[in-house]
Amino acid sequence: MRDDDWLADFMAAEGLPEDFRTTFEWVCRPLADRAGRLRQVRRRTATLGLCGAQGSGKSTIAAATARLLEARGLTAVALSLDDFYLPAGVRQQLAKEIHPLLAVRGPPGTHDVRLAGATLDQLRAKGRVTLPRFDKAADTRAPRGGWTTLATPVDVVIFEGWCVGARAQGLAALATPVNDLEREADPDGRWRTWVNEQLDGPYQELFARLNSLVLLKAPSFEVVAGWRAEQELKLRERTGQGMAEADIGRFVAHYERLTRWILAEMPERADWTVELDAHRRPVGER
Repeated sequence: MRDDDWLADFMAAEGLPEDFRTTFEWVCRPLADRAGRLRQVRRRTATLGLCGAQGSGKSTIAAATARLLEARGLTAVALSLDDFYLPAGVRQQLAKEIHPLLAVRGPPGTHDVRLAGATLDQLRAKGRVTLPRFDKAADTRAPRGGWTTLATPVDVVIFEGWCVGARAQGLAALATPVNDLEREADPDGRWRTWVNEQLDGPYQELFARLNSLVLLKAPSFEVVAGWRAEQELKLRERTGQGMAEADIGRFVAHYERLTRWILAEMPERADWTVELDAHRRPVGER
């Protein structure tokens, strides 16, 4: 099947606008080229990390790239960090024991890092693996009957997430709050320090499994906040559910510190950085 054939079907199924074809040519095709070369050089599973802020389109890009790799005769999996969130009950326990802000999923420390690492390991080993799926509406893992089971090893894994590949900040950077949420709900820095420690420990062990790191670089955090608002608006229009506009700002504030840090620090060390404009269109690379 030609690219145009399956891509049109993919775009229709995902409800994507026609200009996604530009993203496909600028991002998905070269990403698939990189993944294919890495697989050939390694002669075993190539695991690529795809980092992108909320609303940057990373999940769609990962899925389209995996589909392109399959069209080229490779086995490929698009895996999301979101599917390894800790269930609400576990996070509530963390909120009681460590800090109330840990009830909100997203920041480092609110994922099942051990399960994520075991899944990445199994995708490289001979056998079969069942891929977890998180139900965001229910705020817990979906029933195992809805998980996907695959034969392994696979040729390429694209592991996407908003903080995939991120590094911890220096302790001095944690002293000053970056927004009202940190000033009011974390005045002593206990939450942000614990999150930073998780990123510096268990998450680095997880990210050490990556063979390459790609960053979808948003133009600014302010744009990211707007993207999130767009996502919630579409969700409310489609399902009648989603955060109220007044709640979005506080939710996004949980991500602000690390998002700003990623945008400042990661471009210098990522293997490939794709710069996006305010409309998520690729406008440059390095």
